[in-house]
Amino acid sequence: MSTLINRAALLDRFLRYVVVETTSDDANPQTPSSACQWDLARMLEAELRAMGVEDVLLDEHAYVYAHLPERLPEGHPRAGQIPTIAFIAHMDVSPAVSGKDVKPQVHDYQGGPIALNGVTLSPERDAPLGECVGCQIVTSDGTTLLGADDKAGVAVIMSLLEALIQHPEIPHGPLSIAFTPDEEIGRGTAKFDLGKLGAEVAYTIDGETLGEVEEENFCADGMTLVFKGVNVHPGYAKGKLVNAIKVAADFMASLPRNGLSPETTSGYEGFVHPNSMSGDEESVEIRFILRDFKEPKLTTLARMLERLAAEAVARWPGASAERVIQPQYRNMRSMIDQRPEVMDLAIRALERVEVPLRRVPIRGGTDGARLSFMGLPTPNLFTGGHNFHSRREWIAVEHMLKSAEVCLALVDEWLHHGEIKGLLA
Repeated sequence: MSTLINRAALLDRFLRYVVVETTSDDANPQTPSSACQWDLARMLEAELRAMGVEDVLLDEHAYVYAHLPERLPEGHPRAGQIPTIAFIAHMDVSPAVSGKDVKPQVHDYQGGPIALNGVTLSPERDAPLGECVGCQIVTSDGTTLLGADDKAGVAVIMSLLEALIQHPEIPHGPLSIAFTPDEEIGRGTAKFDLGKLGAEVAYTIDGETLGEVEEENFCADGMTLVFKGVNVHPGYAKGKLVNAIKVAADFMASLPRNGLSPETTSGYEGFVHPNSMSGDEESVEIRFILRDFKEPKLTTLARMLERLAAEAVARWPGASAERVIQPQYRNMRSMIDQRPEVMDLAIRALERVEVPLRRVPIRGGTDGARLSFMGLPTPNLFTGGHNFHSRREWIAVEHMLKSAEVCLALVDEWLHHGEIKGLLA
């Protein structure tokens, strides 16, 4: 099956896509949040048309949709009955690290460290790198992120379509694809149109390590705590001033030190995470993200913060605290479990291309979660990338190629509903 995916074209696409700046902007409420995302959207629209995809739509919000009609032998008994599946990737990159003027570097990796500008990759720190001796490794030059999250997914999907178009002997059911803006700032589905996509099930190609298949993610809420004090001129403040900064600091010092935080948890453990703090003597605002795989535990975490805030306020007479909860997203597992074949066929596709399965929970959010709750079951598949959102980001070309092969096998699995037959078997 590997001969059906053009490795050189896959790498060329990826290298061309990562140099296009597509950093999303959380401060801009529009979709897309940054004008630069239009550049990649228009590029992909043109490439899809040049490839021979006839049904392509670039909408007013920079979402790119495309469709391949089913292609079956004449008289096929299941013509018109095969479910439409979709493959989805996002075009934007994280604003956490610069994504401007990316200079991708291709390394023929023979082991040991890879020195870049100001950062070094090594198997000691990145165990998967030690498993990639003999592979081609792509990095940035160390001054920016790379953009494998998720331009690797974009390149994989484009190479999948190229393989299907260039090999008319391959039968397949109807396929939809979508490339979305603003995923990195949590708004990838803000203007997503399920009608334009026209699929029953979907897969985001946005995971990391080779073999990862993700069907569950954190439940997530945001929580804002505002501590109120009493501000008085400091020269006349005795017995009057209540400093909100000190109240907030007292509260922060009471947070658990050895658990319930991102730096002390893993796997299925949840956490509370203060991610911004601002204010003055009169008022201090602290923003938290609350995460756990089970929704009721979010309530438990919120109540813990409320209790600690109340205890801090009680230690500072005259102070007060207010809180606001902002629901964000929920674990998509409950929705995906309603269509078990979505995961079953993905696992079979990995087996067919001899990729070891890594069934892991997503310790974060995904467009797939929101899409699943919109009625489109959408687990997440690997790209082969590592260290996303950082200057140490890297990806192995061979693992990206495996991602494309898995997608191709998955197309055939849906055609045959899991039967072990077909031209790709």
